[in-house]
Amino acid sequence: MDPMVYDALVLVSFGGPERPEDVLPFLQNVTRGRGVPPERLAEVAEHYLHFGGVSPINQQCRELLAAIRADFAANGVDLPVYWGNRNWDPMLADTVARMRDDGITRALAFVTSAYGGYSSCRQYQEDIAAARAAVGPDAPVIEKLRQFWDHPGFVEPHTDAVRTALAQLDPAKRDSTRLVFTAHSIPQSAAATAGPQGGRYTAQMAETARLVHAAAAPDLPYDLVWQSRSGPPQVPWLEPDINDHLTTLAGQGVTSVVVSPIGFVSDHLEVVWDLDTEALDTAKQLGLDFVRAGTPGTDPRFVTMVRELVQERTTPGGERLRRRLGELPMWDTCPTPCCVPPARRP
Repeated sequence: MDPMVYDALVLVSFGGPERPEDVLPFLQNVTRGRGVPPERLAEVAEHYLHFGGVSPINQQCRELLAAIRADFAANGVDLPVYWGNRNWDPMLADTVARMRDDGITRALAFVTSAYGGYSSCRQYQEDIAAARAAVGPDAPVIEKLRQFWDHPGFVEPHTDAVRTALAQLDPAKRDSTRLVFTAHSIPQSAAATAGPQGGRYTAQMAETARLVHAAAAPDLPYDLVWQSRSGPPQVPWLEPDINDHLTTLAGQGVTSVVVSPIGFVSDHLEVVWDLDTEALDTAKQLGLDFVRAGTPGTDPRFVTMVRELVQERTTPGGERLRRRLGELPMWDTCPTPCCVPPARRP
């Protein structure tokens, strides 16, 4: 089959519970084999239960799915769009089975993570492979679209969100305002092995932070810090944590912060709990003015980006269509064993 011919797009995301009784089984799916202690699961379960046991992420995926379909229809992209999750309904294997039953033979996958690294890229590749294996030899071929950490459709919505957040702060305090970018922390060992030469996750994150800062607030100092650590305490993870960093900033005389979650594409639970709840509480205790910038969500530029990533792969000379703002090397597919933890490498 012509490698540039595809007959579907599948949106692949993390998944989340949508009722209280789903919370613990969902978290067990997420953490299976990772050695996360039961007390940590119980703690995180309370975060979901604080919001009625419903994660925002599934509804955000439904909205993104609808926006992609509308954009495809308006721009002549004749591909059906499916949706499957890593950890909760609709599970990816079920979606792949439905795609097979619908006659799909070759599809592209858009993953709701912009970056390289094991959890943010390679694990999704493994999830796709496992779903295809579960369906059997007649499962459609599924090829992941490239990472998009420096695509204008991802960077520009984050940039405008930072500008909007800054406008909510007292301009008289501009000289003591700090811009803080956050992303999901990962084990230091995973950060070291991310990408062909290692360090890809942190390098891409730093590049996105640089791009957003340069466009939104080049006069302000900024930092890249981490959030949402979930592993066993004896394993070193990327630091500093956002809450620790806010304490440091307050001690340095900072009065106001804008926190931009560039590690995320939508306002799911790790944004609305870890930032809008925990980090906001920390800022209040420290007397810091705190505004959290938004995420792309269904921003039309982000939706257009999805179509453009598809067109890179489906249009003759598609490499000429690639839009990006950064300076890091760009690659389309992950070479084996890229981003695979050392203990799992062949």
